[in-house]
Amino acid sequence: MKSRFIVKAIVVGMVLGVALGGVLHSQLDAAGAKEISTYLNMITDVFLRLIKMVIAPLVLATLVTGVASMSGSGSIGRVGFKAISWFLIASLVSLGIGLVLANLFQPGTGLNLTVDPNQAVNTGLSAGSLSLPVFLSHVFPRSIIEAMGSNEVLQIVIFSLFFGSALAFVKGKGKSLIVDVLEELANVMFKVTDYVMYVAPFAVFAAIASTVTVHGLEMVMTFGKMVAQFFLGIALLWLLISLAGYLALGQRMKPLLSLMREPLLIAFSTASSEAAYPKTIAALEKFGANKRVTSFVLPLGYSFNLDGSMMYQAFIVMFIAQAYNIEMTFAHQVVVLLTLLVISKGTAGVARGSLVVLAAGLPMIGLPEAGLLLILAVDPILDMGRTATNVFGCSVATAVIGRHGNADEKDVAEGRLEGSTQVV
Repeated sequence: MKSRFIVKAIVVGMVLGVALGGVLHSQLDAAGAKEISTYLNMITDVFLRLIKMVIAPLVLATLVTGVASMSGSGSIGRVGFKAISWFLIASLVSLGIGLVLANLFQPGTGLNLTVDPNQAVNTGLSAGSLSLPVFLSHVFPRSIIEAMGSNEVLQIVIFSLFFGSALAFVKGKGKSLIVDVLEELANVMFKVTDYVMYVAPFAVFAAIASTVTVHGLEMVMTFGKMVAQFFLGIALLWLLISLAGYLALGQRMKPLLSLMREPLLIAFSTASSEAAYPKTIAALEKFGANKRVTSFVLPLGYSFNLDGSMMYQAFIVMFIAQAYNIEMTFAHQVVVLLTLLVISKGTAGVARGSLVVLAAGLPMIGLPEAGLLLILAVDPILDMGRTATNVFGCSVATAVIGRHGNADEKDVAEGRLEGSTQVV
């Protein structure tokens, strides 16, 4: 009942945010709209800070206990292989959808832009943040305290894998006090999340109102065709993910969709996958996915299974090429796909990661970085769609792998039972 109330409140917040933003945009000049937007963003910022306050201890507690529980049975290798396989296939499919739709609809055709080599371009993005040293610094922590303080989820995952494996070795067959403490910490963090979620409708209202106040609804109309085609691709991607989930989960896919409404609304309206993380892991637990597998796969998915971002990057690359009348052969598009597949995996923890990937990738494939200026105004709307898709893809992947994780544990348990019988 409480969850349904919050979902309804979030929807109401989105509608009121659009209405208020539209009124403010029509009444204020650019400077005034920017100032009001700053004040509205304070509310959203408070909510995101409260959510980030929960994420680090929640990821650490759930992942360490999950790894410690699975290490002895050898489940980590099987689960990890399934997760990486899913992530790779999903990434290729997402990139493929973006390329196919861009070739089909030709969203950039007719703009007829030309590249001015003497024009300085400032997109506000740092492509230098996408490099091997930066990638390594976002993967391997110098300190778990530093990683938790900066909410570097991937670093927390790496530490938790080492710590959980060591904890499983130390505790042996006995129950460890550390495991009990971490399990209790996870329960407390879930309760704290419940408290924080009461702020969500206000944060959603402020986030939507802020965006519409600055850019107005005209930004959607100006690029309406491209935005509509992008969201058609998002819908197709959701359909394929849902179909994959249905083939693996059967009729249980329906309750999963129902449970995911709240985290997906939060992800869409705030354009932050982090904001949806606590509710996503809680929804998967209610769904019945293996808790140990969920705590292992979901953080990995948040770093490597970015279905919406992958489709977005492929679609926008083709849009820019068409806008500048740059021919992209089939072979060139394959290179684009492989390039984005590789460099997108280095954006864990990088601010505005999808745009940074494009800023770094466009010169690699011979496209002008100035093309990013075309989409910066409408990107907040696109960001909502790709973020919600990222969360949806991660949740379905975790639910499917978690289902097989239950089967793996059953097999292991039966194997141990048979072994003990034979010894007797």
